[in-house]
Amino acid sequence: MTMTGWRRLTSSRPHRLLTTAAAGALLVSGCGVLPGASGGSRDPVTVMTWAPDTAGADAVNMAGMPAMARTYARWINEQGGIDGHELRVLTCNEQDTAAGASTCARRAADQDVAAVIGSYSRHGRAFLAPLEAAGIPYIGGYGASADEFTSYLSYPVNGGQPALVAGNGEQLAATCEQVSLVRPDSLVGDTMPGLLDTSLSRSHRPGVYDISAPEEATSYDSQAAKALVQAGDGCVTAVLGEGTGTFFDSFRRLEPQGSEVRISSVLGSVGQSLINRSGGPNSPFEGALVTGWYPDSEDAGWDEMRQVIDTYAFGDNRIDPEDPGVQTTWIAYTVLKAVVEAMDESSITAGGISVSLNRGTEVDTGGLTPVLRWRFQDMVGTAPYGRIVNARVTFQVVRQGRLTSAKKGFVDVTQTLVGADPHS
Repeated sequence: MTMTGWRRLTSSRPHRLLTTAAAGALLVSGCGVLPGASGGSRDPVTVMTWAPDTAGADAVNMAGMPAMARTYARWINEQGGIDGHELRVLTCNEQDTAAGASTCARRAADQDVAAVIGSYSRHGRAFLAPLEAAGIPYIGGYGASADEFTSYLSYPVNGGQPALVAGNGEQLAATCEQVSLVRPDSLVGDTMPGLLDTSLSRSHRPGVYDISAPEEATSYDSQAAKALVQAGDGCVTAVLGEGTGTFFDSFRRLEPQGSEVRISSVLGSVGQSLINRSGGPNSPFEGALVTGWYPDSEDAGWDEMRQVIDTYAFGDNRIDPEDPGVQTTWIAYTVLKAVVEAMDESSITAGGISVSLNRGTEVDTGGLTPVLRWRFQDMVGTAPYGRIVNARVTFQVVRQGRLTSAKKGFVDVTQTLVGADPHS
């Protein structure tokens, strides 16, 4: 998509101070500025985090991600900032629209931010063009947009949905003779069968039975019936985002008593909050296999994040430490901290951050991911997934209403991503 009406910004553009009037405008339009601690001899580092904060049963609401960013800033500034730099966090409501994503990106450019950190958007083309024009790196996106894995200014911390689907195939191959996949009738959904097929074939399993479905249906009875017939005594996996819970409601109603079909999904389509809402240990997800990016929420690697939330979130119930969006934001700010400390400069710029990342700054996330680096040789490098540097996933299972580890450590799905045809 061609962006029109956009004036290209260069690295020589003047730094704009955020006036009281501008701050008020940002608040009115869904954006806010978090004032950090004052003091220190080094310049502040200003970044932005955006995500949709929308209402409605089928709406995408990731408000916990900007809230986590503000919480992180309160915590790090009380520790003296990042290497002496006060952290200033701007937030923006992306509204889950292309227009909203573009607006947030343009505001990031107007405010001369050093990076966009730990954000969510399904509209990569809308926000990456303004960021690229302004030279602003996009660090630790959720992976909801395919464009995040191709833009030269994107630095993902996980493998997005492609890695999850590839890993789900490998997880299912260990126990399933036959797999039915229920996925969106969309361009993104069209890439899923190829990823699953590649994983299954590596374990000499038959190819997946592919069932497309609308993403926002109120019932999935026809798709559930097809999935049951084709799976036999195998497995049914559904990757329908917000519609996944609705699908498995339909599936459980049609499933015959005594059925041995096992169900499965990926994080983002199924999470702890959905399991809790569905009845916890009595939910239809009990025993389900789930593929994730990170260790389960009980892992000790999350202890510091939980302590920060307990102390600095001030009871903000939008921040769920078990939510993969909140977890992604925490990891993304861990990346920012490591990069700023490695630069050891009095002024941190967008260009300087990109150079530091491109030259191979290492980021240790305390076991929440492998050590992260974004050199050319660290990337998967295929056309659709060129920027992925972390193609590892975790295998989880729902036990007594909790997502728990099904296999210790990470599983590398790089070979599946390299071998899969995304258009098959």
